[in-house]
Amino acid sequence: MGLGIELRNRIAKRASEEIKNGMVVNLGIGIPSLVPNFLSANLNVMFHAENGILGMGPSPEKGEEDENLCNAGGFPITLISAGSYCDSCTSFGMIRRGRVDLTILGSLQVSEKGDLANWIVPGKKIPGMGGAMELAQKAKKVIVVMNHCDKNGEPKIVSDCTLPLTSSGCVHMIITEMGVFEIKESRLWLMELFHPFEINDIFAKTGCEVQIDSTLRKLYD
Repeated sequence: MGLGIELRNRIAKRASEEIKNGMVVNLGIGIPSLVPNFLSANLNVMFHAENGILGMGPSPEKGEEDENLCNAGGFPITLISAGSYCDSCTSFGMIRRGRVDLTILGSLQVSEKGDLANWIVPGKKIPGMGGAMELAQKAKKVIVVMNHCDKNGEPKIVSDCTLPLTSSGCVHMIITEMGVFEIKESRLWLMELFHPFEINDIFAKTGCEVQIDSTLRKLYD
C-alpha cells in the first residue's frame, strides 16, 4: 500500500533539510521529485539529471510544458537561469567523476550495512537500469526515501537484501514515514522518530537490529 501525499510530503520535506547552499543534487523519481517544493528560494542549488540537464527548475504550469524538456523519468520540467544541457555521456561523466554532492533515491530494500537494492524485481520488465548504480557509487552522499514496509507489509530495511543489489555499502541515510535513520559502521541507527510512531513500532516493522542514538529526537510535523 502506497503512502498518502501528506506522508510523502513529510518525507520529502525532511530530505530537503539535507540540501545545502551550492550543492549539485540528483533526484530520483517518486518521493524524491517532491523535494524541491520545500527548498528556500534563497538556496542556490543545481539539480542534475542523467539525461543531460544541470539546473532543472520547477515543474511547468499545465499547458506550459515543453515536449522536448523533461527529466530522466520523462516528466516535464523547466530550466533555471544559468542552467545548461549536455549529452548523456557528459552527464554520466559528471556523476562518475564525483561531481554530484547528494543523490536522493527511492528503493525496494536497504540493508543495515547500507546496501542498496532499487533497480529491479526479478521477473519484472523495466525500461533500463538508469543511473542509480553510478549515483550510488559516486555521489558524495546517498539518501534513500521510501515506505518503511512494502505493499505486503514486509520490512524494506533488512539485515541483508534479498533483491539484486544496485550497490553495496553506499547508503548514508534512510528517511521513511516512521523516522530518520543513519548507517554508521555497518549498523542502523534511529536518529529521529516521527509522530505518532513509537520506538516499539520501529522494532516491529524493521527487519534488522536498530540502534537508538543518544540524541534521538521526536518530530511532530
